[in-house]
Amino acid sequence: MIDDDMAPMEPFDDGAESVADYRDQSREFLARGHGYLGNGDLHQATEKGWGAADWMAKAVAESHGWKYTRHSEFHNVMRQARQLSGDVRLVDLENTASKLHEFYYTRNMFLHHEDIRLRLERVTLLLDMLQPLTESSQE
Repeated sequence: MIDDDMAPMEPFDDGAESVADYRDQSREFLARGHGYLGNGDLHQATEKGWGAADWMAKAVAESHGWKYTRHSEFHNVMRQARQLSGDVRLVDLENTASKLHEFYYTRNMFLHHEDIRLRLERVTLLLDMLQPLTESSQE
């Protein structure tokens, strides 16, 4: 039986190892999102964009000892990151990432290449803003 509190995140022996892994996976997801976009697979592009934001948020949470075991906690982690950084742009960038996740469940006829491209660019900014918050004393 899987413990629901631990199912989405894997345990690591070393906090720095998990932070680095989440950061690396975040950047890989973003690159894959751009690749899917270039190939016209808009659904996969949106989900990889969301995944990139989600995994960088996991890196921040892990770095600071914040709880993040479910997608529903993304907002809490982003709120804490905004408070820590003092950067109110994180509110809009959080919404951008959440919209990409929502797009995954949207019919093709309502998805637009340019809208997704612009949101992936905004996710790049989000990752760049969150990454310094992962560089704590654990590394």
